[in-house]
Amino acid sequence: MAVRKIVMHPADILEQECKPVDVFDKKLTKLLDDMYDTMIEFDGVGLAAPQINIDKQIAIVDVDDQHGTIELINPEIIESSGTQSGPEGCLSFPGLFGEVTRPYKVKVRAQDRKGRTYELEAEDFLARAIQHEIDHLHGILFTSKVSRYLDENELEELTEE
Repeated sequence: MAVRKIVMHPADILEQECKPVDVFDKKLTKLLDDMYDTMIEFDGVGLAAPQINIDKQIAIVDVDDQHGTIELINPEIIESSGTQSGPEGCLSFPGLFGEVTRPYKVKVRAQDRKGRTYELEAEDFLARAIQHEIDHLHGILFTSKVSRYLDENELEELTEE
């Protein structure tokens, strides 16, 4: 396992549609393990493959111990409901935070590292993180959804609530 270099904005790969994964092998397993190590190293709650310069529909999310690490390969949101607004940041935009509105609840269909299809329902912060990472796989950056940018003081106030 290794820590990969994070791609910073502006980089073309961050705004491109990623290719589906069709080979589920040891190379994919190593990539997922590297993505986890990279996300932890840079103190993230999610990481998408294009953020480490890989043009594939692969993302991981790990917001808390309750849910553990969620691996999303070829994910798609099949249902969403409600709305929530809150602060978001991105490892590819260090120090930049903005308020983003997204669905409160999502149902996602994806594959695991062995290629098995599964469905997952998520709400609140977990749903936000999953949506943020899936957006990356379609070349959509959180900055395109920001209603207003937040300075450090505003961010601290919001995270203390």
